[in-house]
Amino acid sequence: MKVSYSAVVVTVFVFLSCNSSRSINPYSYTIQKTVVAGNGVVVSAHPLASQVGVSVLKKGGNAVDAGIAVQLALAVVYPGAGNIGGGGFMVAHLQDGKHIAIDYREAAPGAATRDMYLDSAGNPVTELSRRGHLSAGIPGTVAGLFASHRYGSLPFKELIQPAIELAEKGFAITASEAGTLNRLKSDFKKYNTAKTAFEKDTEWKTGDTLVQSELAETLRRIRDNGQKGFYEGETARLIVEEMKKRNGIITEEDLKNYMAKERTPVVFGYKGHTLISMPLPSSGGIIIEQCLKMIEEQNIEQMGFHSPGAVQLMIEVERRAYADRAEFMGDEDFHTVPVKELVSRSYLEKRMADFVPGKAGTSELVKAGLPAESEETTHISIADKWGNMVAITTTLNDHYGSRTIVAGAGFVLNDEMDDFSAKPGVPNMYGALGTEANAIVPGKRMLSSMTPTIVLKNNAPFLVVGTPGGTTIPTSVFQSIVNIIDFGLPPADAVNKPKFHHQWLPDEVFVEENFPAPTLDSLRAMGYTITLRGTIGRTELIKINKKDDSYVFEAVADSRGDDAAEGY
Repeated sequence: MKVSYSAVVVTVFVFLSCNSSRSINPYSYTIQKTVVAGNGVVVSAHPLASQVGVSVLKKGGNAVDAGIAVQLALAVVYPGAGNIGGGGFMVAHLQDGKHIAIDYREAAPGAATRDMYLDSAGNPVTELSRRGHLSAGIPGTVAGLFASHRYGSLPFKELIQPAIELAEKGFAITASEAGTLNRLKSDFKKYNTAKTAFEKDTEWKTGDTLVQSELAETLRRIRDNGQKGFYEGETARLIVEEMKKRNGIITEEDLKNYMAKERTPVVFGYKGHTLISMPLPSSGGIIIEQCLKMIEEQNIEQMGFHSPGAVQLMIEVERRAYADRAEFMGDEDFHTVPVKELVSRSYLEKRMADFVPGKAGTSELVKAGLPAESEETTHISIADKWGNMVAITTTLNDHYGSRTIVAGAGFVLNDEMDDFSAKPGVPNMYGALGTEANAIVPGKRMLSSMTPTIVLKNNAPFLVVGTPGGTTIPTSVFQSIVNIIDFGLPPADAVNKPKFHHQWLPDEVFVEENFPAPTLDSLRAMGYTITLRGTIGRTELIKINKKDDSYVFEAVADSRGDDAAEGY
């Protein structure tokens, strides 16, 4: 078996016809970080999933078809975040000009209660909301796949078949995946009543084949019975049986009644561009709109990339946006959110009235907090030759979610209930506060930071972008967009250059370890607390250039992981 990696970011020029495609070999594959192509591109967290997506485009499928196939493939080859046991969001711009936002975020079960994760003294019990059966929300991914399929063109059975084969016949795992499976071995034993496909007697190593037979059977039931093949029948029975083993609360009614929802996307202008992003229950689209509008009149492009002035400005708009997130945002189906006010020019001008260049702001002036989120999501960016653009971000919340696998069905359950406020007004394990807006209510969808985003330039396709990273998602997407539009960085640099993050509380600027030292010294002199941390996000970005009546796609997969770009 061979899994090869690019030691540096290499641009691979791919102008292949449909008939000259290389076949997908699940036991020997390469990881391409940058691809330039003329017909269509896919960027995802795993090279096999990206290859599956491009194979769909070559068959004549559109970007939505490819997005469905990639999500299903990721459920097999990237089980720590790719999923059918979690949820997500899709934002799309179609060739006819239509904008789409589909919400398949997980929801609280009918038996959920506001204080379900508190002990007898009223203190949050972190393990209950983050591990095991009780931490799982009602999965939304499968409903989301079928809700989006109405915009596809190929039969669903064709789109799911590659995932079935990858699960049944297996694929070679990467070094990263082998390390993860070894680290989580004790958790798999602790939170499951039956041995899972992720466990074996010896250590996993690079190139080992992971076979998931039970997952293959679950995928076949979806193939043969549609959405009901997951939310009703045998799979639903297995989920409910699993719940009963250890005090889980998802019922047959919860599963049968779950629905994906089409939302009105966040759409706004910025310096000649149109941005399309996800609305609530994602906070991401609102945060992006707030941040971009707050810097729009500040001449940030003249300050320069990673200059102290530009970074300080971006820190301060992030601070203000995240304070608003904590105070106001939640599922609009259950809580009134003043969205129009939050993104209005007059309101944002007031928010920036106390901004002082060269002097650190302070979060003590704002009375709000921020619910914490895990960083283990995954993003997919796709563009096709017809002008369809798709941005999809999905999640299990923590890496391998609740660490609980449905016995007999072979898929990982999410631990998204931790994204609610376990106790409004009380700091959680990260020192962040929850609010009433995000309190647990049956049927409610927990607040998210996932920010799948599309950018048009002069009303033509320009960017598809998104990333995993929990609360760092909106700031990473914000910075990637500014890096290209304002600073003119090449796509690979916009993705891979070091990033930073501020989320109001804690009042610290988090930076990747390779961030420019002179800028950090200047920020410290202004009064900022700088905290070095590991990687921030894994951005998947496509830049689209119009050439005559066709497109040239530049696709970049983040160098921070096994992410891969494919095209033809």
